[in-house]
Amino acid sequence: MTEPLVPLDESWSTALAFAAHPDDLEYGTASAVARWTSQGKRVVYCLATSGEAGIDAIDPAVAGPLREAEERAGAAAVGVDLVEFLGHPDGVLEYGLPLRRDIARAIRRHRPDIVVTGNYHDRWGPGAPNQADHIALGRAVLDGARDAGNRWVFRELLDEGLDPWQVRRIVVTHSPESTHGVDTTDFLDQGVASLEAHAEYLRGIGPGDMASPREFLESSGAETGLRLGVRFAVPAEVIVL
Repeated sequence: MTEPLVPLDESWSTALAFAAHPDDLEYGTASAVARWTSQGKRVVYCLATSGEAGIDAIDPAVAGPLREAEERAGAAAVGVDLVEFLGHPDGVLEYGLPLRRDIARAIRRHRPDIVVTGNYHDRWGPGAPNQADHIALGRAVLDGARDAGNRWVFRELLDEGLDPWQVRRIVVTHSPESTHGVDTTDFLDQGVASLEAHAEYLRGIGPGDMASPREFLESSGAETGLRLGVRFAVPAEVIVL
């Protein structure tokens, strides 16, 4: 029997949300972001890549700027006004010191109360294997958040005027080890609008569940929502640092 999700503690003011690609946050997490920004919380997006390898019919040199623009539009739909891109290559994102350093740098610059990222585990629950970029990014976020709080790791950040910053917790959305949830019942429409902003990407992936924003978010949200006692919810694993 599946244990019910515990409502996520929302006694914080600022969040920095990391993702590997444009559209990653929009497949569910954006509805939670809409809830948070409606509460007056500040949320910033930081993406490791520009998603330039994500549309088969469009050359990466064209797809990268296009997908950045779609991500900014999707973020605006849920109240996020700042989206940053780290410039790592799409599809071959590597866990390692350069990515950890960029994550630690972003955390020290924005100084968030919490960090949000996506599933870093090898699989999506009992379903399909996770994608390599998601795994690399999520695991780098776990370590980069610790690095951000240690002045003797990446000492060059001190030379940039970036003092250590300790994040309170990391919220990992859609993790197979989720124990908490965010009630997004009243924010589904904003989440759908956020995903719909990725129009060229959705056209590029062709027909199927993931190309239908409302259908996908309603079906996935209803399934997890039953565990929280509400209609729609974003499940999350909470890591306290």
